[in-house]
Amino acid sequence: MSTLAQAAVAALAPDPLLDTPLPELLSEYGVELVSSSITDAGFFGAFVELKDGSRILSMPTGRSGFERDTVARMLLSDGLGLGGPPVPEPMVVSRSAGV
Repeated sequence: MSTLAQAAVAALAPDPLLDTPLPELLSEYGVELVSSSITDAGFFGAFVELKDGSRILSMPTGRSGFERDTVARMLLSDGLGLGGPPVPEPMVVSRSAGV
């Protein structure tokens, strides 16, 4: 198969980060989804790896299902180093020391 044909097949292949239902993705990577008490409109969520090795995805309540799903996948991609695209402007992913 030519390189061009291989690239075309790869482009059509399902992307687990985008195609796997979010509950399955969280389970696969051992991430617990929790509700955040932060209500600031500029806060979309946080991916946290605790010192004991557990992982938490903290998301604000009251957001649309689309927003919640999309942001969760972006945070998982970044936090787990899954190689997804960078977050779109004006969003910013910031990092801090482990908890």
